[in-house]
Amino acid sequence: MSTTQHTNAAVPSAPSGLSGLVVSAHSADFVWRAAGTIATHVAQGYRMKIVCLSFGERGESAKLWRKGAEMTEAKVKTARREEAQRAADILGAEIEFLDIGDYPMRVSDETLFRLVDIYRELQPSFVLSHSEKDPYNFDHPLAMHVTQEARVIAQAEGHKPGEKIIGAPAVLAFEPHQTEQCEWIPNTFVDITPVWEKKRAAIECMAGQEHLWDYYTRVALQRGVQAKRNIGITAARDIKYAEGLMRLTPVVAQHLS
Repeated sequence: MSTTQHTNAAVPSAPSGLSGLVVSAHSADFVWRAAGTIATHVAQGYRMKIVCLSFGERGESAKLWRKGAEMTEAKVKTARREEAQRAADILGAEIEFLDIGDYPMRVSDETLFRLVDIYRELQPSFVLSHSEKDPYNFDHPLAMHVTQEARVIAQAEGHKPGEKIIGAPAVLAFEPHQTEQCEWIPNTFVDITPVWEKKRAAIECMAGQEHLWDYYTRVALQRGVQAKRNIGITAARDIKYAEGLMRLTPVVAQHLS
């Protein structure tokens, strides 16, 4: 468990009945990129659900495969599933594994329609997934593509007529590993200072990718500085850790303050 200290600022509550959806290409992606946002909304009373399209068993489990001949794909999947489940439990979120494979990832209609069903059952007010471009990992933009396609189908009256359709949940892309190459620019920051220890604990569940633990701690610190700057450096509110998001859908507002 991390001994990182943080301020104990209260997380504001939200109206009951709200929910959010996180679509993660691989079983660790949601931890690095959105664990703080997930924990923050759980603390506010949101029902948060994570969908992992794959376990990342081929492309993101090098440490496990280096154990040699004893390792099998089934064993890798089991280890990655256990890590992700522990992380979700720490964050207070639900998690579902669709196990569609990775490197390469391919999305069937069955998977697409399962995601549509999840949208309609959950009725999320927002959805998080990957950047729309990522030249280093083609599974990531594919995950965002199916996330958005399922959102559109879940809004269609003609898909399973009689079911409750969804509204228009906000779509936001969480931070990719190499932002510039992915054409990802943060335009939304979530202050995760009050829940930082939960995020760090979730990070430390990812034993197969220990090399990323400190990297994503530095990312959170960097985004914390930027978030503080965007509320004003003289503001009394202290922000040490934050997550950046790129909002892809417009904001409809009655005022701009």
